[in-house]
Amino acid sequence: MVTDQLVIVRGGGDIATGTIRTLRRAGFPVLILESAHPSAIRRTVALSEAVYEGSATVEDVSVTLAHNLDEAEYLLFQDGIAMLVDPDGAAIRDIIHSGEKYAEWDTGLTTLEGGGRHLFLTCVVDAILAKKNLGTTKDMAPLVIALGPGFTAGKDCDVVIETMRGHSLGRAITEGEALHNTGTPGLIAGHAQDRVIHSPAAGIVKTCAAIGDIVEEGQPIASIIPEESSPRLGEPGVPVRATFTGLLRGLIRDGYPVPEGFKIADIDPRASEHDNCFRISDKARAIGGSVLTELIHFAAQQNFDE
Repeated sequence: MVTDQLVIVRGGGDIATGTIRTLRRAGFPVLILESAHPSAIRRTVALSEAVYEGSATVEDVSVTLAHNLDEAEYLLFQDGIAMLVDPDGAAIRDIIHSGEKYAEWDTGLTTLEGGGRHLFLTCVVDAILAKKNLGTTKDMAPLVIALGPGFTAGKDCDVVIETMRGHSLGRAITEGEALHNTGTPGLIAGHAQDRVIHSPAAGIVKTCAAIGDIVEEGQPIASIIPEESSPRLGEPGVPVRATFTGLLRGLIRDGYPVPEGFKIADIDPRASEHDNCFRISDKARAIGGSVLTELIHFAAQQNFDE
């Protein structure tokens, strides 16, 4: 770490991972808060996989799952990236309000103490991308940044970052909201809505393809086993088929329970883009760069005001 300004990122999916990598490459210590059962589709570029595997690496950044805040603190002071299963953001409240191990710094920022060093909770980034606010408030940190729709800058956060592809992607909004979710994926090689596959039924996902595979139109990539059935190998279920021939860029984890209509797969019509299955997207990088810019602007303004 080259800075003592701690950033907490809520969410570890593929877009969040672009932000986390950008912040870490710039020298910021990062603590990630995730749900107990992440549902990332682009799992090969999502650090949220650490919840299941204990650790995860995307490109040149790695994260380790911590079981409590003390373990997370230890990892941070070993210059690692720590992740906690903490969908409600309890760790943020613990860092701010606990008088036993954490104390208010005289600048008004919050001190996370340990190992003879200090981290100051400077920024919380809501990168859950739930299209609605799942509990982020403006008083969580001196700077609160939220990604995408569902937030109002100046009300429940300081800055909203536009996440919709197009001319405004990555724009920092300091008053108002991001563009509303259209529910339609971006157009790639003539495909938009059919790029994303949703579950045709409720049940347990049993995959029969892998991210990076070339799949043919109509080919089964998974099946949905009704939850009242036993998901034994060979158990009949509702088939999930490729909507067109292309590259399977995203696929939810095998065994994941889903409701009907839940997003479970993503196909890229460009078969030549195989390496992109394992690289952070241009969209995620653009958003990460915007978050970093706003954080540096905030820090510079603090120094100027002093």
